[in-house]
Amino acid sequence: MKNVTYILLGLVLTACSQAPTPAQALIERMTELSKKGIMFGHQDDPFYGTTWQWEKGRSDTYELVGDYPGVMGFDLGGLEEKHDKNLDSVPFDWMREEAINHVKNGGIITFSWHPRNPRTGSNAWDVSDPTTVLNILPGGEQHELFVEWMNDVATFLETLVDENGQPIPFILRPWHEYNGSWFWWGWKNCTNEQWLALWNMFQDYMNERMPTNIVWCCSPNLDGNFTTEYLESRFPEKERVDILGYDTYQWGTENDFVTQSKADIEFLYAYAQAHNMLFTISECGIQNSPVADWWTRVFLPLTEGKEVCYFLPWRNWHKEHFGAAKGLKTEEDFIKLYNNPRTLFLKDLQ
Repeated sequence: MKNVTYILLGLVLTACSQAPTPAQALIERMTELSKKGIMFGHQDDPFYGTTWQWEKGRSDTYELVGDYPGVMGFDLGGLEEKHDKNLDSVPFDWMREEAINHVKNGGIITFSWHPRNPRTGSNAWDVSDPTTVLNILPGGEQHELFVEWMNDVATFLETLVDENGQPIPFILRPWHEYNGSWFWWGWKNCTNEQWLALWNMFQDYMNERMPTNIVWCCSPNLDGNFTTEYLESRFPEKERVDILGYDTYQWGTENDFVTQSKADIEFLYAYAQAHNMLFTISECGIQNSPVADWWTRVFLPLTEGKEVCYFLPWRNWHKEHFGAAKGLKTEEDFIKLYNNPRTLFLKDLQ
């Protein structure tokens, strides 16, 4: 009888040791979901919209199609200054509440971070000092300051727990659009080696604090001319990336956007597939919705034939918006997008 007890105990312990972490479970879930369709995401969806702000219970997406985004995006900028609101005036307590509730309701959450320039004290778009990244690495003048900033971010993220006090999984997407030069961590503002050291330092710190629930996304910006050599010159080691993201906005002509995005998506998707990474369009949109059928005619065809996890338009801040809402030129087209069997919203995930 004792031997039988030991055998059963051993089987239980083996099963427990093989149970996936929250991060692994989320990766597996997104892998399966991407076979069914592409999730719609939206930045700051519950906090403000094209005609309102700071009214709990509202959502431009829900008010248009009767459903919420499958993925919600939030930004951590401002934690490094110990503010109670982020750089877009979203209260962190409210952000925590919405993030936890969205996961509880079956959704997925993703976080970006636009920290201030630790060298100059200005915002993330201050590229006046090309030594910023160098000086926050170990041995640099601002290294201890940046360690404190990382602690502030980790302390907030550690509060993302379910009703049983267990950590919930989330996507973390730092140092995005690094192949551009508009952020202090951008292409012309540090060397490849410095950028990679920044990624590794931040990731190692966060993983030490939260080893089981972070899914890592690395997202370059629209380029149109990706090659393996170009991408890999400033890309983390493969085992450090779970999701290869891609940020793409139509700022210029439709033809340029489609041509460049199509080339990028073909290349990056193939790269992700070859290296066992998920692929997502981590930021996208066209500002102020000037093209009535942009969603179904211009954007969605770029994803056809590919297992793309989600696409996330940026925030709806009054007249400067990227997502969907009533009264916009794209209203009817977005309803058509919602009814497309390829697109997944929160109800499809529950």
